[in-house]
Amino acid sequence: MPPIVEAMHALPVKSVTLDGEGVVVEPRGVTDFNRLRTALAGRDGARAVFLYGFDLLELDGHDLRREPWEIRRATLTGLLCKAGEGLRPSEHLGGTAGATIFRHACALGLEGIIAKRRDRPYQSGRCSDWVKVKNPDAPAATRVIEL
Repeated sequence: MPPIVEAMHALPVKSVTLDGEGVVVEPRGVTDFNRLRTALAGRDGARAVFLYGFDLLELDGHDLRREPWEIRRATLTGLLCKAGEGLRPSEHLGGTAGATIFRHACALGLEGIIAKRRDRPYQSGRCSDWVKVKNPDAPAATRVIEL
């Protein structure tokens, strides 16, 4: 997707590895999977795609996965503020009010939330330290994979 590629090239780094997700959002800020599929198919809207950066795994050859989350997050946020619109840090809400945050996410029609233990190192794939809590009413939860 051109905006993501352009923003990656604009970063003042030799190398970088991000954990993130390419998205298209509707005007009220909710991700729109159908618009993303259309953009990825090359039919329309490729300029609307951007990458939400969740975490920073490597920077200029340095493996950051064992660094504390706060350091990775601060470095990611500082780095992405130097990028174009194709890269944006994901929103982060701290604290222990996970149930309240989840209810608000559901009311907004979001897919859900990711609950992370900030005191744990980064791990790829599914693990008990990072849990995705899905909104059962979100379109993504009921979407059928088309073959």
